[in-house]
Amino acid sequence: MLEGKKIVLGVCGSIAAYKAATLVRLLVKAGAEVQVIMTADAVNFITPLTLSTLSKKPALVKYFEPDTGTWNNHVELGLWADFFIIAPASANTLAKMANGQCNNLLTAAYLSAKCPVYFAPAMDLDMWRHPATLANVQKLQSYGNILIQPGTGELASGLHGEGRMAEPEEIVSFITADTSKILPLAGKQILVTAGPTYEAIDPVRFIGNHSSGKMGFAIADELAKQGASVTLVTGPTAQSTQQKHITRIDVTTAAEMLDACLQYFELADACIMSAAVADYTPITVATQKIKKQEDSFCIDLKKTTDILKVLGERKHSNQLLVGFALETQNEEQNAIDKLHKKNLDLIILNSLNDDGAGFKLDTNKITMIDRSLEKTTFDTKSKAEVAADICQKLISLL
Repeated sequence: MLEGKKIVLGVCGSIAAYKAATLVRLLVKAGAEVQVIMTADAVNFITPLTLSTLSKKPALVKYFEPDTGTWNNHVELGLWADFFIIAPASANTLAKMANGQCNNLLTAAYLSAKCPVYFAPAMDLDMWRHPATLANVQKLQSYGNILIQPGTGELASGLHGEGRMAEPEEIVSFITADTSKILPLAGKQILVTAGPTYEAIDPVRFIGNHSSGKMGFAIADELAKQGASVTLVTGPTAQSTQQKHITRIDVTTAAEMLDACLQYFELADACIMSAAVADYTPITVATQKIKKQEDSFCIDLKKTTDILKVLGERKHSNQLLVGFALETQNEEQNAIDKLHKKNLDLIILNSLNDDGAGFKLDTNKITMIDRSLEKTTFDTKSKAEVAADICQKLISLL
C-alpha cells in the first residue's frame, strides 16, 4: 500500500533516532519515496549522511543550506507528502506540534502538511507519563494526527517501562494496515485485461495489433493504489506494473485470455476489459514455418469468442463490467451499441481520429458513457491521469 507514496519522515533528538535508518530502508523497500527532515538535536544521534544515503535524498535540517544556496521550502515539503511520519517523536517536538510552535524546519513542514500525520513517541517512562505529555498527545489526536503507541521495554535511562519507540517493522505494518482501511477500494477484487492477443499462423508468424498495454497497466496500477486486489490478465507486452501487489497472468491468444478471465471473473467485484483482443484467429495453424512460394497467400479465419459478451452474460447484479471501444467512425453510437449488447455498466470510448489517442502513445483522450447514457468527455491526458479518472468513476459506481 506504500508503493509510489511520498513520505516525509521527521527524526527528532532521541536515542531512538538510530532506528530511523532501518525505518527509511523499510519504507524505500516498500516502494515509497522518502524525504527525511531532522531537528538540530537529531544530528547528534544519527548523521544526515546515513539517512541521505538510505533515502537517496539529502536529509534536511535547516531552512537554508549555505553550502549549496538551497532554500528548503517548508510549505512545499508539507504539500508534497502523501504521509508524514515523525519517528522518533520527542517530548519537545510533541509539545511544539500540539501548540503550533514552528521554530525549526520539521515543525514548520508539519504545520503545512495536508496529509495523514503519524507520530511514534520515544522518551523515558516518567516523561511519557507526565500529564503535560499526555495532554499534548491527546491534543494532537484531536487534530486528527495518528498515534503509534510506544512499546514497553528497557529504556536508555536503565528503567523498564513504557516510552520505547515502536520498532520500525511495527511502524511500517501499522501505517500499511491503517492506509488499507481508508482506501476507497480496500477489500475489492478487480479483474483487468490489457495488451493485444497474438493468433498464431505458424511457429513464426501471428495475427496481432498495435496495442502496447500501456492503458491497461496504468489502470491496474491506479486500482492497486486505491487499495484494490488486482488481477491483471495481459497479452504479449513489454509493460510492467509499478505496484508490487498485482497478480499478473500472462497469456498469448484470445482463447487463453478467455480461460484466464473465466477463472477470476466469478469472485471479481468489477472487471475493466481494456485488452485489444483479436476478433479472428486462423482456422488451421501450420506446424512448420510456411515457406514463401506463391505470389498470393490466403488464410482462413474464424471468429474468436467474444470475451466481453461472455462476461456480460455471466455478470451478477453486484458486479460491474467496464469495456473499451476504440472507434474510427460513428464513434459514440457504436460505443452505445456495444454498451447495450455486451451488458456493460460503463464504456470507455476513444477515437483514432483524436490527436493523442490510440495505441502505443503515452496519452489518451476518452469519453465515458454509463448505463444511463450519462456522458463525460475529458481532454487529452497522460494515460496515468486517464486511469485515475476511470478509477474515480468506478469508485462512484461501486
